[in-house]
Amino acid sequence: MTNDKPGPSPARPARSRRTLLAASAVAVVAAAGIAAVAFGGLLKGRPSGDQACQAAVATAKRIAPLIKGEVAALTAATVPLRLPDLAFEDAAGASKKLSDFRGKTVLLNLWATWCVPCRKEMPALDGLQARLGGDDFQVVAVNIDTRDPEKPKAFLSDAKLTQLAYFSDQKAKVFQDLKAVGRALGMPTSVLVDSNGCEIATIAGPAEWDSADAVKLIQAATSKAAAGL
Repeated sequence: MTNDKPGPSPARPARSRRTLLAASAVAVVAAAGIAAVAFGGLLKGRPSGDQACQAAVATAKRIAPLIKGEVAALTAATVPLRLPDLAFEDAAGASKKLSDFRGKTVLLNLWATWCVPCRKEMPALDGLQARLGGDDFQVVAVNIDTRDPEKPKAFLSDAKLTQLAYFSDQKAKVFQDLKAVGRALGMPTSVLVDSNGCEIATIAGPAEWDSADAVKLIQAATSKAAAGL
């Protein structure tokens, strides 16, 4: 018996496969485009994209030639980063935030009595505050001891460090908040912050902050002029 039923066309499945592949390719490209737009939006929302911090990057570039000698371990900012609005307390137990110091350049320092390099560094920070502290600049040294709150106060008193205002965070959250933005890797940690709360430079470890190198660097950072660089 003759089978009059027409057989399948060999060309039709090929066309179907090509159509399916083309549609899949379009879908992949479209998904990639949507993801790129979404990711770009996330990047724009990150603190490092804050346009107000471009000036801090410019300051970092300007003072980069002064990052040498006793402050050679500093890393100058190359991307705009607004620091978290860190919260801590003053000596009276009143709440303070990093934003309370807007309008002046700040050397933010995290220290603890159990940290030997921190203890060794504190006299230099006290000396820097004595030399340059004022309306345009302040050393904000935040203690992160989590046990005996009187121990760091006693340390400052015994060492006769009278120029530094006392700030503390007994939960050490300030360290975790800085760590979350990649600016706290160990102790001590210091961040030079501009008047808008943006990073100028960061150092993981101690420095001789009352040295001529450090004083010249801070003076240049607080100056709107090129300071002869």
